[in-house]
Amino acid sequence: MSRSVVARGLLVGCLMAALFSGCSRDPNVRKQKYLESGDRYFAKAKYREAAIQYANAVQLDPRFAQAHYQLGETYLKLRDYPRAYAELSRTVDLEPDNYAAHLDLANLLISSRDAKQAQAHLDILREKQPNNPTTFEAWANLYALQGNVGAAIQEMQKGIAADPNRSESYLNLALLQFRSNLFDQAEINFKKAVELGPTAMNAQLALGGFYQSRNRMAEAEQQFKHAVDVDPGDPSPYEAYVRLLLVENKKAETEAFLQQSKHNFPDSSEGYRMLGDFYFATGNLDKATGEYATLYHDHPRDVQVKKNYIQLLILKNRVEEAAKLDNDILAANAHDADALDYRGQMQIRRNDASGAVDSLQQALKNDPDNGVAHYHLGVAFDMQHSDARAESEWREAIRLRPDLTDAQRALAGLQVRRGDVDGLLQTAESIISNAPYAPDGYLLRALAEMNRQKYSDADQDLRKASEIEPQDPAPYVQMGNLHLVQKEYAEAVKFYQEALEKNPASTDAVQGIMNTYLAEKQPGQAVAAAAAQIAKSPNTSGLYDLLGTALFQNKKDLKGAETAFRKAVELDANNSDAVLKLGQVQAAQGSVSQALATYQQSIKDHPREIALYLLAGEMYESQRNWEQARGMYQKALEIQADNPLASNNLAYVMLQQGGNIDVALAMAQTARRGMPDSPNAADTLGWAYYQKGIYKTAIEMFQESLRLNEQRGGADDASVHYHLGLAYQKANQPLQARQQLERVLKIDPNYSDARKALTELRG
Repeated sequence: MSRSVVARGLLVGCLMAALFSGCSRDPNVRKQKYLESGDRYFAKAKYREAAIQYANAVQLDPRFAQAHYQLGETYLKLRDYPRAYAELSRTVDLEPDNYAAHLDLANLLISSRDAKQAQAHLDILREKQPNNPTTFEAWANLYALQGNVGAAIQEMQKGIAADPNRSESYLNLALLQFRSNLFDQAEINFKKAVELGPTAMNAQLALGGFYQSRNRMAEAEQQFKHAVDVDPGDPSPYEAYVRLLLVENKKAETEAFLQQSKHNFPDSSEGYRMLGDFYFATGNLDKATGEYATLYHDHPRDVQVKKNYIQLLILKNRVEEAAKLDNDILAANAHDADALDYRGQMQIRRNDASGAVDSLQQALKNDPDNGVAHYHLGVAFDMQHSDARAESEWREAIRLRPDLTDAQRALAGLQVRRGDVDGLLQTAESIISNAPYAPDGYLLRALAEMNRQKYSDADQDLRKASEIEPQDPAPYVQMGNLHLVQKEYAEAVKFYQEALEKNPASTDAVQGIMNTYLAEKQPGQAVAAAAAQIAKSPNTSGLYDLLGTALFQNKKDLKGAETAFRKAVELDANNSDAVLKLGQVQAAQGSVSQALATYQQSIKDHPREIALYLLAGEMYESQRNWEQARGMYQKALEIQADNPLASNNLAYVMLQQGGNIDVALAMAQTARRGMPDSPNAADTLGWAYYQKGIYKTAIEMFQESLRLNEQRGGADDASVHYHLGLAYQKANQPLQARQQLERVLKIDPNYSDARKALTELRG
């Protein structure tokens, strides 16, 4: 081959290379390729991949209206509505006659309840596309938002007249008629929507939902099964069918259905997770954890599987395994809100409430609308005895996630502690509405009804709860409580015994039996009941705790109580109730030093348990060891800076020691705000005002302390009368001072300080 031929070949090759490389650098060509690639991903429902390609196209040409529109549509599919709104708004700025974008914007604004801005887009559609059925549908949505359902129905009827063969129009009309209680007309149009759109899943599911709402369960089952047959690869009809079966309490049938259908979803995360999620939703943590272990093995790159598996490991208290997987997620993304929430949960299980608060607040900084993280932050605050902050977080969790029954249960627990019957009833109703196939709501509603003495209603709810969970002892325990409050003692014991047949280690059932015997003035029988159950379940810490409590409070058998509490702690070092009572029994036997040793050892094991510091501080106070008491209360406040009881006790110790009165006053005010119904908090604040020389306010606080104490039915408190007497003396009210000091000596003739003050007053 001649050199000229070779040269020409090289020249042609170079020219061709230059030509093609020039084309690949042409931004118009590249943006079009990104758009086409995005379209291919979109067609395959790979929306995240599509979003990347459309974003690349927009980056090359920020004025590429078609790419902005497609990116907006993709964000709609991903339910990322803020970004969808931004892209669609940019679309209509660049391309005002893109009426599909105007339509999507109108519907987005309607869904966010912004009727004014929505109407601006709808006016354009009315002018430019007056006969488009989607225009009528959007106007119907706006009227429905404004509460004008009649006008909405008229718009949908116009839309059907414009296109009588559009399935979506009949579906929207049916939903509006259903809302107006026009059930017969709604059913006709639900069926018409299905007829015109035999593969339209929304119409299929809406018809099944209609049957279910009308309690036509057989027809609903048949419709949901048909929807599964219409598209076996779509998880949504399976989910609808499962929800129906759970409402019907057909758990065995649900499990069999999901086991059989799991294999239909080899590549759909939502589909292959349904069985594990069913186990989790129905409280079968063992099966849920086993199922997710298999899923994690089969789909290790599925982040949602990994996260759900971590959650289950935490609930099974397999914290180390969970932490390893969670750290993997945080290593890849330190701001992952779910992973930070899991870390917070693990810190809660390690009794590190302060660390949990930090982790969960960081999670919420990254994702403020994370209802689950708000719930767990409430749990962490509850551990710190901060009821107000816990309640605030739980209410926010419920606002964001009305279906989050854990938050509802937590709020109900707080309402039970407060005796808020109205609030408890409202919460119970909400739980029943969100989880009608779970027993919790019925149990809580029964408790509220018992407090209102609506015993028949409570009985009905408890029977419903036992039907849902036949092996759960809780409904039987509450049934026992129901008969106990009505003084039907034999019936009460019968139900408590039934609960023990379900679970021999049920401390609630044993406590119910013991309470029944105590109500009948038979403390010996109460002790015998605890001992009998211990013989059947000898390794249950809570049973020894109950035995010790009965021996301590009712039999005054201090040695026996101490032995029982020691056994309870030996079986479960985390049984803080038994630890606290063990120290109290030891102190009652005159061995305060031994009680302090018990608390100090438990503090080493549980350094963040505030109650231990508080009780130890009170015991040091009883020895007038003010410095050690002060140290205990300060440690409690290091764990929880606003703990009202620690603030109250530390303020009192400082006043006794002659400490900084202003600091003590501030702490006493904190305690009073946190414990507005506490006689002790009112007394401490009064004593602080006394030390400051503000005698009128001190007198008011001491009087409030006595009033609160009387309201509680407490014994007359000599020390408060003494403080009040001193305050009257300083306020130049000698008659009132003498009355109070004489009252002190009637309560306690050996109160030497009061006797001395009275002598000085008499001169």
